Amino acid sequence: MRRIRWDEQEPGHFELDSVHHGGATPTGEYVHTLQFVDVATGWSERIAVLGRSQLVVAAAFQTFLAQAPFPIHEIHSDNGSEVLNAHLLRFWNEKVTGISLSRSRPYHKNDNRFVEQKNATLVRRYLGDVRLDTIAQTHTLNQLYAKMRLFYNFFQPVMRLVGKEFSTQHGQSHLKRRFDAPQTPFERLCASQVLSPADQHAFTHWRNQTNPRRLRLEIYALLDQLLRMPGAAPDEIEDVMLSLPTPVASPQPLRSSP
Repeated sequence: MRRIRWDEQEPGHFELDSVHHGGATPTGEYVHTLQFVDVATGWSERIAVLGRSQLVVAAAFQTFLAQAPFPIHEIHSDNGSEVLNAHLLRFWNEKVTGISLSRSRPYHKNDNRFVEQKNATLVRRYLGDVRLDTIAQTHTLNQLYAKMRLFYNFFQPVMRLVGKEFSTQHGQSHLKRRFDAPQTPFERLCASQVLSPADQHAFTHWRNQTNPRRLRLEIYALLDQLLRMPGAAPDEIEDVMLSLPTPVASPQPLRSSP
């Protein structure tokens, strides 16, 4: 039990949390978002799954491993049984050599503070409390998250806390936080030098070929499509295997000119 240091400098220490999309009556099977946030860079990944069985959560973890652009050193979750159980602990230990697995202290939500903040801004702000409970909705949500992955990691600057100062005035203590200059998660990732030159060149080319305004419009078009889709009909049965996520496409390293 611990929390990742707020001033962690090494990319690859991810906070993990799940967001439920069960609507006003969260009963039966419905969609969950698993969100990963890297503390050092602010890089974030979101993956939607239908239900929270070991099968679908492990598939989401495998998808995250396949599309994460840099090595994973730590996964820090809350105490939710969907992400913290013997089967999934075994999954991480088998897939990533030397990984550190940690969890929040009971009743200390601030131990997962970075991903909790992103839950509000990058999940709830888009989806609200709508209920999502079909395979079609799961796939559309993952298409939306693929667009958001590109927009928020390559075009949306974030500030990073660099210092805390305590002072006392009139007998009362005050905390002043200092932040650095805004940079996108990708810019922070490049500055950390964890990407190979070929990967950095490929991602930079991918970013430069993307129109952020058009991308933003595509995000809202997919969101509108998702919110118009019908939910599950009473007694409708769907094969959860058909809902399993697949990794989003990433750029291939570009060959140097001869």
